[in-house]
Amino acid sequence: MTEPREFTPLSVAVLTVSDTRTVADDRSGQTLRELAAADGHRIADHRIVTDDRYAIRAVVSAWIADPGVHAVICTGGTGFSQRDVTPEAIEVLFDRTIPGFGERFRQLSHASVGSSTLQSRALAGIANRTLVVALPGSTGACRDGWSGLLSEQLDVTHRPCNLAELALGL
Repeated sequence: MTEPREFTPLSVAVLTVSDTRTVADDRSGQTLRELAAADGHRIADHRIVTDDRYAIRAVVSAWIADPGVHAVICTGGTGFSQRDVTPEAIEVLFDRTIPGFGERFRQLSHASVGSSTLQSRALAGIANRTLVVALPGSTGACRDGWSGLLSEQLDVTHRPCNLAELALGL
């Protein structure tokens, strides 16, 4: 039987991928930071980059290499337009993909957006013991992803298992 654990805050970095957002109007990034902080986590960093796979990859790579960052959450760039390249930018960095994340996210978002959830390429993986997640750029999608998946999975007290243990090396 697994021993109960005490809550351990994680250091979370948030990346907003957008050609139009600024710090002043980045509601999705702000929502993720607020939700993570409300759950007791620390915000390690927040950045906004344009929809450029190499700019995205550079920021995420730096956070993956930083032992002080446990989780990276990207918002935006997960659709099917020409500029939506977040999945292509980060998936090559994964040591392991977490297929169930995208599947479960689409199940959750179906309640809000119906069949339009097919256009979400939300995904997650582990890279250098860092959880890396890509969510759509809407605040609703960020709330769905946090409340339906990330809140529990970034909590070491969640049983029977959670992704926080991987990020913390437990």
